[in-house]
Order: sequence, then structure tokens, then C-alpha cells
Amino acid sequence: MYTDLLTKIKNAQAVKKENIKVFYSKMTEAIVDVLVRNGYLESCERRGRGAKRVLDIKLKYENGADAFRGVKFISKPSRRIYAGYQDLKSVRHGYGLAILSTPKGIMTNKEARKHKVGGEVLFEVW
Repeated sequence: MYTDLLTKIKNAQAVKKENIKVFYSKMTEAIVDVLVRNGYLESCERRGRGAKRVLDIKLKYENGADAFRGVKFISKPSRRIYAGYQDLKSVRHGYGLAILSTPKGIMTNKEARKHKVGGEVLFEVW
């Protein structure tokens, strides 16, 4: 689940690790790709085969500080939060991103407004 992924990233950056490995899933790979595109992670590489497939994620630091400063989980398994594209607001006055699961795939709030598509708001990152 993506909550485990984000917690691992946040904890690894707190102790200044270079790389982490997480179990592979299509959703995990899509979320990591969005975070790489938006500058929160350095890179991601898929390794292994079959059931032993993992994602090797290289963490990013800016002048010694974490690029990934905080995360807030919006949707939870017990309570799903959905939003239309008109309802999507900026996160932290434009310094953060909201990540959505839409019919067109995993995307940020800015991309969802551009493509005029809504969906489940998974989490916010800044």
C-alpha cells in the first residue's frame, strides 16, 4: 500500500539513507514516478523478476535537507475521499502536491485540473 511506501521514504530520509527498496506493485511504481517527475525523489529502478520484484528508489536531498519534508494521508481504507477537478485546491499555497487516483491514472492535483478529471485524493506531500 502507498502508506507504507511513503512512511519508508520519510523515515529513510530522516536518517540520511541513499537508497531504499520497496516491494513492487503497479500503483507503487506510478506513485514513485509522479514523485520523481515532481522532484521529490531522485530516481527509481525496477529490479528482479516475478514475486521477487522490487523498486530501488534513490532519495533526493537539497543542500543537506530532505526534499520530502512532510506527508498527510487524506484517503484511508475506512474513509475514501473523492474530489472533482473544480474542488482541487493548491497544497501549502502551491509549495506542495496532492496525489490523486483518477480514471486516467495516478496524477497530481495540477495535472488533474489541466485534464479536467477528478478522483480519489490519496495524500498530500510537501
